[in-house]
Amino acid sequence: MVDKPMSNHRSARFPLSITKLLLCSLISLSFIVFFLFGYPPSNASSPSRRSLRGGADWESSVLESATPRVASSKAGLRVLVTGAAGFVGSHVSIALKRRGDGVVGIDNFNSYYDPSLKRDRTNVLTREGIFIVEGDINDVTLLKTLFKLVKFTHVMHLAAQAGVRYAMKNPSSYVNSNIAGLVNVLEVCKSANPQPAIVWASSSSVYGLNSNVPFSEKDRTDQPASLYAATKKAGEEIAHTYNHIYGLSITALRFFTVYGPWGRPDMAYFFFTRDILKGKQILIFEGPHHRSVARDFTYIDDIVKGCLGALDTAKKSTGSGGKKNGPAQLRVFNLGNTSPVSVTQLVNILEKLLKVDAKKKMLPMPRNGDVLFTHANISLATKELGYKPSTDLETGLKKFVNWYMEYYSASGEKSVW
Repeated sequence: MVDKPMSNHRSARFPLSITKLLLCSLISLSFIVFFLFGYPPSNASSPSRRSLRGGADWESSVLESATPRVASSKAGLRVLVTGAAGFVGSHVSIALKRRGDGVVGIDNFNSYYDPSLKRDRTNVLTREGIFIVEGDINDVTLLKTLFKLVKFTHVMHLAAQAGVRYAMKNPSSYVNSNIAGLVNVLEVCKSANPQPAIVWASSSSVYGLNSNVPFSEKDRTDQPASLYAATKKAGEEIAHTYNHIYGLSITALRFFTVYGPWGRPDMAYFFFTRDILKGKQILIFEGPHHRSVARDFTYIDDIVKGCLGALDTAKKSTGSGGKKNGPAQLRVFNLGNTSPVSVTQLVNILEKLLKVDAKKKMLPMPRNGDVLFTHANISLATKELGYKPSTDLETGLKKFVNWYMEYYSASGEKSVW
């Protein structure tokens, strides 16, 4: 259960705050990096990866993957999915392809967590007929090449530096990916002719210290609790700017704690499963006065339905070649499950499914950017996207555990990290 909020700040107004200055500084820093220092080096520039882009065979693979299956009544979209080898990106890509849309993915296979998991996801995508371009969204030349080859109708922008706590170790990676990378994608999209409609992943983290429950898209989001949240909030402001100036149709989706098969190893449900099975102690954080930490856990299949709903209802961009011809659609939606569950209950469910008692240690929540609870108001997404999550946590975790046991027992060489 989520404790009743202490206060309501819905109508409060404040002068320029430190938080707002932080957001402005993040945006300014990203543009300095973008325009003065060029693109940071990445694995995408290595000879082995350069060989994966360009040439007749490469172009043929891109074009084939991007071609919709005409026989399907719902086919017709040509979608560039960034972060396609990631958790959400791989699931969305497969769903689009299976219903007949053309899909091209791009991913840089970074080492935030073990790239072998991304490689294995990519193997599944390849079997589905989806071509994954190995490259970075900060490589503008590569993005422009893709747009020259394919007249994408939509961009599903899911590439990002994820995780709240990692920002304390590597803050620049968040500015590089979540701000500068987003600017690169928007720059290429605004110059395209025709311009694609854009759906991109924001985050429930933007609600930060907001205490209204459940979180509504109308609530204030200028009090982020982490650098990750601040970069996502900055991204929403940048998206507004490109919509206003260039006529790009843009939809932001605020995901609430996505979980499920092929998930991210840095998520609590994932490493709790690993450590419980290994007999290791797990740390469960709690708030002041032993208040439970709770999350609005949302199963991946429900998130995918929301993503496809956003793509299907996105209106066309109104610009052409970087010039705006009229007002364009700009939307923000929560995609959650509306049923927050405490982390303690999450562990109880895992113990039941794994048939193993966890070695638990309760600790006060550290100041690492995490918030006490999340709870989504999804009424707007339900109305506009037909979004109706249907998977409860125990059902979803059972599917995850079944996948986990099969995936990590398939080879003794596999490593969660």
